[in-house]
Amino acid sequence: MSQPLRTTLGRVRGLGSAKEGVSHWWAQRLTAIALVPLVLWFVVSVISLAGADHATVRAWAGGPIVATLLVAMIVAVFFHAKLGLQVVLEDYIHHEGTRVTAIVVMQGAVFLVGLAGVIAVLKLALGA
Repeated sequence: MSQPLRTTLGRVRGLGSAKEGVSHWWAQRLTAIALVPLVLWFVVSVISLAGADHATVRAWAGGPIVATLLVAMIVAVFFHAKLGLQVVLEDYIHHEGTRVTAIVVMQGAVFLVGLAGVIAVLKLALGA
């Protein structure tokens, strides 16, 4: 079976198309598509809440539909950011050890900040 997408050196090292790039590309596109209506909804909602007091905003964010949309937006934003940052790190950090470390640190940071956002929304929604 011929493998025209691999260089000779890539075939020797076992490198080349790992078929992972397509799923990464699709995930990035799908999160971008999901973010369009979610971010538009969020911006319109925040504008409509301009001047509202803290209790009103808290009640709005704690509603079940709004909380669900907020969690969906947070998850999509941070997953999309993780995908994009990973590509940047893979493309611009050439030393493998540094690249792997940077990707692991970035993924951990994105996960923790995203988790904090989801927990904050859940606290509002559950009244904790």
